[in-house]
Amino acid sequence: MFNKTKLKFDDIFENRLPTEEVREYLIELYKRGEDAAEIAGAASAMRDHVIPLDVHFELKEKLIDVVGTGGDKSNSFNVSSTVAILLAACGCHVAKHGNRSITSKSGSADMLEALGINLNLETSKQLIMLEDAGFTFMFAQNHHPAMKHIMPIRKSINHRTIFNILGPLVNPANVTKHLIGVFDKSFINKMAGALDLLDVKRSMIVSSRDNLDEISISDITYATSIYNGKMEDFIIDPQELGFKLQSKEEIIGGDAFFNANITKNILENKEKGAKLDIVLLNAAAALVVDEKARDLKEGIEIARDAILSSRAKDKLEQLIRISKLLSKE
Repeated sequence: MFNKTKLKFDDIFENRLPTEEVREYLIELYKRGEDAAEIAGAASAMRDHVIPLDVHFELKEKLIDVVGTGGDKSNSFNVSSTVAILLAACGCHVAKHGNRSITSKSGSADMLEALGINLNLETSKQLIMLEDAGFTFMFAQNHHPAMKHIMPIRKSINHRTIFNILGPLVNPANVTKHLIGVFDKSFINKMAGALDLLDVKRSMIVSSRDNLDEISISDITYATSIYNGKMEDFIIDPQELGFKLQSKEEIIGGDAFFNANITKNILENKEKGAKLDIVLLNAAAALVVDEKARDLKEGIEIARDAILSSRAKDKLEQLIRISKLLSKE
């Protein structure tokens, strides 16, 4: 099924099929439910059509991405993007792959721009930013030109398609470490299986019982870790990690500027409560994936210390400064 799906999506990305045939195929996949091999095959084809970020081997081994599939309809602030900046402040190398809003008021690109980070950098400058600051953002629309003729088809379908799932799997830097949030528990093992077929080194896939594509601060979260082909299912309970359960309403965001202000306040140690706690939880999981923390409790303390020490605040200021300087060169 992997090879059959890959060939089909090669035809789709090469624009060799009639629009209606592509539309019917995407609807068919959705109705019967995509399996791991189909997700991996489609992702493999999409990777073959990406404009890559050519990272040298030594740095590539360090890269991590933190991303959600979206589609959870929670209207939360940009948790993953906030976590990504915090991770860079913890010494990680984050190759963030994202786009403008599709299912929310503020996509990762929208929010990061509102923070003052220049995203319209050519690939050579994205790489410089990654090397110098431990963070770069790869704007999906600039790295996936084959999606231009597919986007109108997606918009003509009134439900999600497989493309909502593929985003986290087609990072242009070919990242091998991920924290991926999915909108439905049933997709955790499908995504894990797809990542295994794509030879991913180490990842964690999460989906909360209250339907967040993040580790929730309001309920338990189901998770599967992958390490060199070995998979392990487990549950993350915020209460066991010292957090008080809080209402989902506490993490609701708004437009890009509203969400940017939340992120800024978290990184500057001005935000407490549910918004800070959910960022600490997700950062901790990513630190475990990146082997910077032995377990979630240690990861929480590492992430918290980056905020309390002002390293997170300094990292945000550095990213804004470097991105603007690179845009002028």
